Amino acid sequence: MRPSIVFQGETLAPDAFEQRWQRSAAALQAAGVGDGDVVALLVRNSPVAMELMVATRHLGAQWCPMNWHFKLDEVQYVLGNSRAKVLVADAALLAALTGLRADGAKVWSTRGTVAGVPAWEPLRDTTSPIATPPAPPRGAMFYTSGTTGRPKGIVRGPTTPAQAQAMAEMRRLAYGSAPDMRALLSAPWYHSAPNGYALGVIQDGGTLHVEERFDAERTLQLIDEHRLTHAYLVPTMYVRLLALPPEVRTKYDLCSMRMVSSTGSPCPPDVKRAMIEWWGPVIHECYGASELGYMTMLTSEQALRKPGSAGLPLPGVVLKILDDAGREQPPGTPGLIYIHQPALPDFSYVGNHEARARMEVRGLKTMGDVGYLDDEGFLFIVDRQADMVISGGVNIYPVEIEHVLQAMPGVADCAVFGIPDDEFGEALAAAVQPAHGASLTAEAVRAWLHERIAGYKVPRVVTLHDALPREDTGKIFKRRLRDPYWAGRSRRV
Repeated sequence: MRPSIVFQGETLAPDAFEQRWQRSAAALQAAGVGDGDVVALLVRNSPVAMELMVATRHLGAQWCPMNWHFKLDEVQYVLGNSRAKVLVADAALLAALTGLRADGAKVWSTRGTVAGVPAWEPLRDTTSPIATPPAPPRGAMFYTSGTTGRPKGIVRGPTTPAQAQAMAEMRRLAYGSAPDMRALLSAPWYHSAPNGYALGVIQDGGTLHVEERFDAERTLQLIDEHRLTHAYLVPTMYVRLLALPPEVRTKYDLCSMRMVSSTGSPCPPDVKRAMIEWWGPVIHECYGASELGYMTMLTSEQALRKPGSAGLPLPGVVLKILDDAGREQPPGTPGLIYIHQPALPDFSYVGNHEARARMEVRGLKTMGDVGYLDDEGFLFIVDRQADMVISGGVNIYPVEIEHVLQAMPGVADCAVFGIPDDEFGEALAAAVQPAHGASLTAEAVRAWLHERIAGYKVPRVVTLHDALPREDTGKIFKRRLRDPYWAGRSRRV
């Protein structure tokens, strides 16, 4: 592992990066972090994020990247539920969390100081080198929402040598990993896929160009200037790249690119086709989940031949389509997608073993996605059993938003669901039934939510209804609200 990190025009050469992550590991160890502990990280894309990730992994602990859009209640919940021993957060993000309780965790601030919070400065720490040998590595503890409306923390056991070897092969296929790779990461590293991508480049000794945020023209400029060979992008980024004026798109030389890895949400076939025509056959798409890792992969050539497909199972992955009774479905017949991914240690949810148990049938696990296999074994995803919305590669669970909205004075009931969006794939809509005599507006509903949840969770469309459609059981018939928005669309997600 001899990577270089490039950030804001400065390069951390392999020796410098190794020194930094080792000193970070020593500082974390001095704070009591060891095998199986959790280090919460509220840190934007930066070299500090990379070194803390590697340092935590080296100690056999789990790093818990938190969404930097989270509000106080959301951060507070993850801190308490994960039982994090340490929180390291950017000063600007900490400053916005007035009243944060650390729940026993030691707190440090990066990129500046916050009153009462010491700065994270392990480079000045005089702590001796790490005294104990490296512990077996674990994965990150990502928080992914669920039907309870609260996020669920994913906890894994240590990685075995066989799994580490299988993951190295997975990186080669899904990322095109190689020691000479010069890779670009501009997606938020707190999501599981870009987080895994960053770790993969580092593990394979490549050069990782880290950007704080995505900018379409800057992406082209970086590829041209640094002769980048690899990148992690999501479909929303493709849309923004394709929207650049022709004179901008042709201004930069992109011939150095060897492989683009794309996950997060399904890529519309016409968008993928346009990217392949522009960049060449370097666009690769994977279907995966935080819990199960990567499951399938689709090359550019396959995407042109099988538009709309999520690809073929990766080596070692077992993929079956089962009906509600657990019976395997023939080609072309939709059912729940079940997976066994042997390259990853098994997982559980913190304090929610029931949710984990419900996912499994005969050693296979499902995320609730519905799809079918064609006669060549290519997977096609047609819907989701749950109401989860994927907007710009971000998983959003409507029930969490509904719980917040139902506490708003004047709201009798509500339903939140996904609607099509040409840029982000899906956007959120909320149908609200005001209480008798209440006077509500769409603007007031959005303002209420903006004060209580991250901005990306606030529905773009809010409609008011005298009564919401209901099933005989009284449950809101959400599909009747959602279907008109999707009329005429070939995809339901």
